[in-house]
Amino acid sequence: MFRMRVKLISRPDEPDRICAAAALSCYSDEPASSILDGMSDEKARKAIAKIVGMGHLSVIEHANFTFSVEGVSRALTHQLVRHRIASYSQQSQRYVSMDEAEYIVPPSISADKEAKRRYEELMDDIWRSYSELAKVVPKEDARYVLPNACNTNITITMNARELWHLFSLRCCRRAQWEIRKMAWLMLKEARKASPILFDEAGPGCVRGPCPEGEYSCGKPMKKGEMPKDLDMEVESRKAKIDV
Repeated sequence: MFRMRVKLISRPDEPDRICAAAALSCYSDEPASSILDGMSDEKARKAIAKIVGMGHLSVIEHANFTFSVEGVSRALTHQLVRHRIASYSQQSQRYVSMDEAEYIVPPSISADKEAKRRYEELMDDIWRSYSELAKVVPKEDARYVLPNACNTNITITMNARELWHLFSLRCCRRAQWEIRKMAWLMLKEARKASPILFDEAGPGCVRGPCPEGEYSCGKPMKKGEMPKDLDMEVESRKAKIDV
């Protein structure tokens, strides 16, 4: 069983103050460099709260954050790359050996003895077929049989605005369990590095009424609240949308 790990590996030295200075420079005859010299954390907090609260999120694009994520499935990364204003570098199945059966087991399957048995049998069959195919065709072709469950690592770089967007959608209880857990772990790292920028970040319910409307889970999060480990792995809620 692989354990998901998320680590922030690169960020600006002073992301909160940089974005605040950039924001204030829009309303000043002084450049951001001069404003930054006299910028206190409290002044940065007030500037960010006011300008971001008005919806002017372009100013927080000046801060970029890079995360190393490991122990996740390709089912997760297929969802992740829908967030297009970002840079991704993912472990290659052409150049990295896939000989060992390395895959993610969803909590719902782990909790069901029979489901887990059938799942693991299928994974063993898949990897057996992959190994046999890899002997007669290029690995880049043999990999076509590998499942979405494959364990993978990925490096993610996003600016603070795109991270806000990611957290708004993927920290929501209606998001798929695995990407939701990753989003919360990323938010935890981001808040440690930049507490002002990400003070209000998270699912939409921490800032007001649930944006999901009638499809709401009915369990709004509170500002600053972090779900417990087990809550991060809740089974995704099914949406019934009438069209």
